[in-house]
Amino acid sequence: MTNLHGNRKIPGWRDIDAEEFRAYVGLLVLSGVYRSKHESTKSLWSEKWGRSIFRATMSENRFHHISRALRFDDKLSRPQRHVDKMTPFRKVWNMWTHRLEMLFSPDRDLCVDEQLVAFKGRCSFRQYMPKKPAKYGIKIWAACDVKTSYAWRLQVYTGKAAPDRVEVNQGMRVVLDMTEGLQGHVVTCDNFFTSCALADELLKRKMALVGTIRQNKPELPPHLLQAKKREIFSSIFAFTNTHTLVSYIPRRGKNVLLLSTKHRRPDVSKEGKRKPVIIEDYNKCKGGVDNLDMVVGTYSCRRRTNYWPMALFHNVLDVSLYNAYVLWTLIESSWPKQKGHRRRLFIEEVGEMLVNPHIAKRGRLPRSSAAAAVVTNLTAAASWTAPIIQFKGRRQCEFCKDKRRVFNTCCKCEKYTCKDHSVSICNDCAV
Repeated sequence: MTNLHGNRKIPGWRDIDAEEFRAYVGLLVLSGVYRSKHESTKSLWSEKWGRSIFRATMSENRFHHISRALRFDDKLSRPQRHVDKMTPFRKVWNMWTHRLEMLFSPDRDLCVDEQLVAFKGRCSFRQYMPKKPAKYGIKIWAACDVKTSYAWRLQVYTGKAAPDRVEVNQGMRVVLDMTEGLQGHVVTCDNFFTSCALADELLKRKMALVGTIRQNKPELPPHLLQAKKREIFSSIFAFTNTHTLVSYIPRRGKNVLLLSTKHRRPDVSKEGKRKPVIIEDYNKCKGGVDNLDMVVGTYSCRRRTNYWPMALFHNVLDVSLYNAYVLWTLIESSWPKQKGHRRRLFIEEVGEMLVNPHIAKRGRLPRSSAAAAVVTNLTAAASWTAPIIQFKGRRQCEFCKDKRRVFNTCCKCEKYTCKDHSVSICNDCAV
């Protein structure tokens, strides 16, 4: 699709192959690991201030051409598929999210929350979320493993199904979609999702729920909603056969309500603030998606763009790099464990492995001496073949009267000699 769009829109377009596309992705990955997501390409390719690996991989103009032409579907066939707002990116998104679920089995604790991909361009389903740092962007529902923050299932929110109809119980629908096919897990979510109806439905699917709940829910007992004249750090519990509700006062006038189908006893911590165990468990598990946002943003490869599928594509790369790191460290637990920056080492190695095959096949050397040296070294390494070593058996020394059996031979005449009939010389004298 990129070649199709490039031939239509960019004069003098040269078709891109899989190897060059991997090199392009590798440059995006390396720009993220070098914390250069807000740095201009002119600076990245600068001979004085930039990094030589960018100039060694491809020219700045070629990088711009690929960025302009990168597409994920055929625009001319879009009217036939226009019922879906995600049409320009739907095929790639479905392939990617299907692979995420296949490669990892989440632990017992699962967190469901929302993620915002920063984007201020034109997009029919762009959202405004004032509590998020970016505020404007594309909202993604995410289900993450609490222990590792692995993004197990993701779903893009494309707005209302019908413009004139309000979606009822959206939070419940999202959690059920995010946990479909699972059993025996504990789902943690905030008050946007939590309700007694959701807890009942999850119990039918053999899953438990822990989450904060809003005070306007009609099923809440009235005595749990009263916060006036209550002692600070006090807790009130309410029980049914399957549900547990707790009301906790962390400070004067503040009432925190939680619903749980995991806990069955009114346990309270004996430490200073006397928090209920339900709240402590919720605090341990609520940050799965938030931690994913934090680690993904640390080495993000996002570049400025006005095309929303590109913003999603950059987010796909960021999440994929983190998920790959989780899988790699689970399989290779001994991989540089003593280093605190091993995720940075992992991403850097991934970026280099993506660009190296393309660098080794470059036809012309870059003008920069540093970039030319990178190309020359990789080309020499790719063309070098290991010498074939022939192992020789022991034979008799040709100068000894007692005919000792030795391995060593003379470097010129190749006669077998022992230590007594051989001389050691340095490299300079041997020339």
